[in-house]
Amino acid sequence: MLLRYNYRVYPTPGQQEALARAFGCARVVFNDGLRVRQAARQNGEPYLSDGDLSKRVITQAKQTPERAWLSDASAVVLQQALADLNTAYRNFFTSLSGKRKGRTVAPPRFRSRKDNRQAIRFTKNSGFRMLDNGRLRLPKIGDLDVRWSRALPAAPSSVTIIRGAAGRYFASFVVTTSDEPLPPVDVDVGIDLGLTHFAVLSNGKKVAAPKFLRRAARKLRRLQQNLSRKQRGSANRTKAVVKVARAHARVADTRRDWQHKLSTRITRDSQAVYVEDLCVTGLARTRLAKSVHDAGWSQFVHMLEYKAARYGRTFARIGRFMPTSQRCSVCGRVDGPKPLSVRSWTCPCGAVHDRDINAARNVLAAGRAESLNACGAQVRPAPVPAPRREAGIHPDAVPCSTRSVEGISVL
Repeated sequence: MLLRYNYRVYPTPGQQEALARAFGCARVVFNDGLRVRQAARQNGEPYLSDGDLSKRVITQAKQTPERAWLSDASAVVLQQALADLNTAYRNFFTSLSGKRKGRTVAPPRFRSRKDNRQAIRFTKNSGFRMLDNGRLRLPKIGDLDVRWSRALPAAPSSVTIIRGAAGRYFASFVVTTSDEPLPPVDVDVGIDLGLTHFAVLSNGKKVAAPKFLRRAARKLRRLQQNLSRKQRGSANRTKAVVKVARAHARVADTRRDWQHKLSTRITRDSQAVYVEDLCVTGLARTRLAKSVHDAGWSQFVHMLEYKAARYGRTFARIGRFMPTSQRCSVCGRVDGPKPLSVRSWTCPCGAVHDRDINAARNVLAAGRAESLNACGAQVRPAPVPAPRREAGIHPDAVPCSTRSVEGISVL
């Protein structure tokens, strides 16, 4: 399994300038490659191969006065910029052909130096190394100071240096790890995600929604009002933009850390985890959009999925159209839709249900049924041979032209 490990990096002022040059070189190569591809298409020329494109926008461009400064960056960084362009085109074409699932992918766009996020990637053949003193050596950048919050489980295959909108630098390593199965437990859990309670488990446990964005709303409002008063293009406006970005980054980091801890605890304590496949994109268009984005359901479900695969657990999504909030988890009767204001209801069978706990139990039952079906279990009654008295034709039977079954004439 490929995993990504992020670490905070603290470059010196000189290294920040070198990284800024590398970011600019990679951005220019990407834009030049995109411009050449677009011009070839407009002129009716055949699709330019990757080798010819690299020769034109990197090798030959370095020999011109206008692009001679491309030599200031590592050649691997420039090649990886073209690899990103090829990946963007591949995703666009597969989306048009219908091979790629999900929303339609837009064609590649030109990168701007004003983008909040800048990144460059080094692969193994670039010669990056992790030194004994804990620093990360990058070609034409230098030795970067890295905060190793934890050890890498294996040698990384690549490293990406990222500069975020808040001005922070990160080193992102891609590592190939082996599965680490946990001891099996005899517990399955269904999870119903919500807004008042972030997660309600089928065992009756409720996890309150922390609402990190709502808690930071007052500070964010003050910073954004301060930003709106700054003149466009001024240095003070740039400083105010960084302050707003840092506040948002603090909210995102806090939410991510909390979700990591919760998903790890659920994966460790459960052998199988089942969740509902929510349409977050559709819910984000409603009046609850801000709360939906604040919850971060998609990120949490993704954490559960890859952690279950890594630790030898079972993970599955159930259909989003399954009436988990309408069905009684005791007798299976569907009681019809209910407004969100109804938090508890009584089934005609006599069972009194908490809306969220009942939905979580239905998610668990549906997940187990889907799991058994995927494993080849019999989900329909098996064919049973008819008794001898039913298989033959009785001598005194009524002719087929005149007999009827339940009032319906059979010809």
